[in-house]
Amino acid sequence: MIDHESESSLTRGDLARATGCNIETIRYYEKTGLLPDPPRSAAGYRIYSAAHATRLRFILRARELGFSMEDIRGLMGLNDGAAPTCAEVKERTERHLADVRAKISDLRRIESVLAATASRCSGAEVPNCPVLDAISGN
Repeated sequence: MIDHESESSLTRGDLARATGCNIETIRYYEKTGLLPDPPRSAAGYRIYSAAHATRLRFILRARELGFSMEDIRGLMGLNDGAAPTCAEVKERTERHLADVRAKISDLRRIESVLAATASRCSGAEVPNCPVLDAISGN
């Protein structure tokens, strides 16, 4: 792992190792504008800075928390070029939290249906299967 002090002149591979991010993902974030294009060396190599590493870690953590690309763009102030206010960040976060809670509710409902369906299945070598009947609506 590369320490933060040595993140002032990183290749894409170095940036990937320092952040645990796949190289193709770094390219994608550059292409979508979440990660700014780095300057290039005289030989044409991309040279990433500590700021790139910090920003990439922010993006990765936000993705881990389930924020959409558009939400991340808003959190970083890329939509209008201005840093978001705490109130704007809170509103976006509460909206995301509501979505997460709705998904959890849906998953609990699915778990309940699957558990009930699986409990009706004997697991025997017979042609009729309650699980398949439930899935096909019979």
